[in-house]
Amino acid sequence: MLRTIEGVYRKGKIELTERPDGVGEAVPVLVTFLEARRVDLRARGIDEMQAAGLRAQLATFAADWDRAEMDVYDDYDSARAKLSEG
Repeated sequence: MLRTIEGVYRKGKIELTERPDGVGEAVPVLVTFLEARRVDLRARGIDEMQAAGLRAQLATFAADWDRAEMDVYDDYDSARAKLSEG
């Protein structure tokens, strides 16, 4: 069976965007690294001034998101599962 699931390589691990159904543990996988996607903002009707405004608004999130305390959300599903086990 071949199945493709999107993910991100972060901190030495692959984070999948969804959990594959019907896949057991220790299943062999192949990983292909893709070029980083670039979003064509102009194609979406966003000019440089609007993009700068959006970037400034989102910058406030970056400071919070990059805090060490937020690392717990990197593996939220596993942490949540452990809470319900105990």
